[in-house]
Amino acid sequence: MIQKAAEILESSKSLFVLTGAGISAESGIPTFRGTDGLWKNYSATDLATPEAFEKNPELVWEWYHWRQGIILKAEPNPAHFAVAELEKKFNNFLLLTQNVDNLHRRAGSKKVLELHGNIFRARCLSCGRIVHHQIEPGKEINNLPKCDCEGLLRPDIVWFGEQIPQDIWQASLEFLSAADTSIICGTSGIVWPAAAIPEMAKKNRAKIIEINLEPTPISSIVDVSILGKAGEILPLIIQTLNTNI
Repeated sequence: MIQKAAEILESSKSLFVLTGAGISAESGIPTFRGTDGLWKNYSATDLATPEAFEKNPELVWEWYHWRQGIILKAEPNPAHFAVAELEKKFNNFLLLTQNVDNLHRRAGSKKVLELHGNIFRARCLSCGRIVHHQIEPGKEINNLPKCDCEGLLRPDIVWFGEQIPQDIWQASLEFLSAADTSIICGTSGIVWPAAAIPEMAKKNRAKIIEINLEPTPISSIVDVSILGKAGEILPLIIQTLNTNI
């Protein structure tokens, strides 16, 4: 399967990559779905909503600052670096990630679109300005983050019940329509609208390579499905690709 994936990439001219929580889980970042995502007996669905922020912004910011602390201690893993390496091999390349942890950029990826936002950005509820917002590890936050205009800042994250950024989604679909190969990595294939991407790629007659720990709803339609850790499989694909060239 590794060889077949490398052969597909070898004959490709444009590459679209979609990544999900699975790729960052290998860096020790909880998925925030299920029991590993509980914090003070709250789940992500309790906190990552506009209603939760309106009711208790202090609690929601405390959770996001806690998450930032976890992410700041983590490092990009071999899968992140492999995706960055693939970008160097293709003039026509786009990475769409469902992750908000910034690890792809830290690994060197540049052509990145973030479908669900970035945990190190905040957006002003008054003027709409987007700013970098990162806590110092171990520092206690006593006041709610405010914009220069004195408006309240919220995490620049797509919360449950909110629409994804339409400009990012449209840019992704535009690239996908012309891409001849797609890699779907570390995603369950059930979170919409990203779950629609494999079907769209198939409709456009693109080759699809799936990498995941277990089979997903899209496994039956892809050209190559490789079960295992992305941090092991992606470097092997690149190694094989380099050998074939």
